[in-house]
Amino acid sequence: MENKDTNKGQIEFITDDGEKVPLFVLEQTKVVGVNYLLVTDSEEDEAEAFIMKEIVEDEGQSVYEMVSDDHELLAVSKVFEELLDDVDIEIEE
Repeated sequence: MENKDTNKGQIEFITDDGEKVPLFVLEQTKVVGVNYLLVTDSEEDEAEAFIMKEIVEDEGQSVYEMVSDDHELLAVSKVFEELLDDVDIEIEE
C-alpha cells in the first residue's frame, strides 16, 4: 500500500491489489522521527479515519502504510487529538 503525494488535501492511496482509493489528509505529524498522516475516506462528519505511517524503502523512496500495531495506533492517535482540538478518535478493535 502506498501514497506518493502527502500534501494536505486529497491524496490517492494505492492498495496492494492496485486499487486507487481517494483519501483526505486531515493532519500530518512526526513522532520520534517517523512521519504519520491522519486521513479519512470522506470529508463528511463521522467519517472513517486511518493513521498511516511513512516507511522509507531501501531505494530511499517513501511509502505510507496503515498503522496496525495497537500500541502505536493509540499513542499516535493521542497526538492527533491534541493537534486537532475538535476531533475525537475512537479506535475500533
